[in-house]
Amino acid sequence: MAYILFIDESGSDLRESPYEVIAGVAIEDKDVWNLICDVHLLEEKFFGRRYSEKSKELKAKKLLKRKTFKQASQTEVIPNEKRRLLAKECLDNGNNASKEHLTALAQAKLEFIKELLLLLTRNRAKIFASITSSKIGKEDIPNFLRKDFVYLFERFYYYIECQTNQSGIIVFDETEKSRCHTLISQIENYFKKTEKGQTRAGLLIPEPLFVHSDLTTGIQFADIIAYLISWAFRIKGMEENHREELLPFIELIKPMRFRTSIDITNNSQQEVWSVVFLG
Repeated sequence: MAYILFIDESGSDLRESPYEVIAGVAIEDKDVWNLICDVHLLEEKFFGRRYSEKSKELKAKKLLKRKTFKQASQTEVIPNEKRRLLAKECLDNGNNASKEHLTALAQAKLEFIKELLLLLTRNRAKIFASITSSKIGKEDIPNFLRKDFVYLFERFYYYIECQTNQSGIIVFDETEKSRCHTLISQIENYFKKTEKGQTRAGLLIPEPLFVHSDLTTGIQFADIIAYLISWAFRIKGMEENHREELLPFIELIKPMRFRTSIDITNNSQQEVWSVVFLG
C-alpha cells in the first residue's frame, strides 16, 4: 500500500505571483481511481461535459483568475440546470458566447473548484507545500537538492511515518528533459548521500515518476493547491498582499493540512505542519 504525492508548482516564473510554491497532494493508492471518476462526474455536473477533455486542463490560472470572479458577479446566480447548459454551450462554441454564457461558465468554474476541494477532503487527501518569496529567486545547484524540495519531502515523510505499513511515491509534472534529469540527480544524491535522506528512503521511494499534467488528474489537483497557496494562503512571515476573493477556498484547503509533533533535543517536541514558509 502507498500514498502518491502529486507535485506541481506555482509562481516559478517569478513575475506576478506573490510567492513561489511547490505543492503536493497526497492520496492513498486505493482512493486515486475513485477520486478521478468522481471529478469527472463533477465536470459533467457543472459544465455539461468534461472540461478537461482533449488538451484543456484543470488549471487554476484559468479557473480562478480575477476575470472569472468579475464575470461570475455580472448577474444573480443562474439556476443549476440553466447554468450547466449555458456553460456547455460556451465551452463548445466560445466564439459566439453571450454575456450570459460567460457568466454561467464563470459561476460554474467557481462552484466546481469548491466541490472539488470538498471532494478531496472527503477522500482524505493531504496537502503539502514549501513556500518561498518569489523576489528571492533560486537557481538549481548541481548535485544539491533545493531547500524547498527537502522540506516538502521531509513533511511527506513525517506523514507516511504516521501511517501503518505505507510507503510514499513521488510524482512530478514533467517539464524540460534537462531540468527533469537535473532534479532526478539531485533527489538521488539527497536520498543516497545525506543522513536524513538515507533514513527517509526507508519510507519514500527515492526515484520519482514524471508525467504530463494534461494526462494526469492528480497533478492538476496540485496545480490548484499551489495557486491558492501562492495567492491567498498566509501564515506568519508572509506579508505579501493576498486576493480576498480566494479566501473561501483557503478555508476549504486548511483542513487538508497535516500536523504532527517531532522529538527534538532535551526531551521536547516541536509542532510541524505540512505547509511551511521558508522566507
